[in-house]
Amino acid sequence: MARLVGGRRRVRRADTAGVTGWAGEPPKPGDTARLSRVVTAGDMELFERISGDRNPLHFDEAAARASVFGEVIVQGGLTTAILNAVVAERLPGPGSVFLTVEWSFLAPVRPGDEITGEVEVVDVRLDKPVTTLRTRVTRQDGVLVLDGTAVCYTSPITS
Repeated sequence: MARLVGGRRRVRRADTAGVTGWAGEPPKPGDTARLSRVVTAGDMELFERISGDRNPLHFDEAAARASVFGEVIVQGGLTTAILNAVVAERLPGPGSVFLTVEWSFLAPVRPGDEITGEVEVVDVRLDKPVTTLRTRVTRQDGVLVLDGTAVCYTSPITS
């Protein structure tokens, strides 16, 4: 349910059903959220156009085969993007941005892999909307490809 405040629509908790985060009660340590998606070659091409990342390991099959990875791998920024979605859409939720991240890349992601990004609340500051999260990305085969932490700030969203 929304109501107009000064000509603008103000979002209340009922409007954010299914979203965990600062829209109502602050998150609590132990809260978790996750999202999954399949990473495609088209995603990689779009990321290359946006970022300018033209590393041959992402596009040149011969170069990738000759590398330690043995085949084409997905850009790290595309792998971490699933965490952007979890943070912005689920936990802490809309209005959240990363303040700091510390990520270790542990295994490659390849085109066609389904990745799952998961966050777990480790700490919540009650004096300001700042949340510390454990962050993880896994592949469909259960392999942990990224592990780390992130600190997020959540700005109230009204519209």
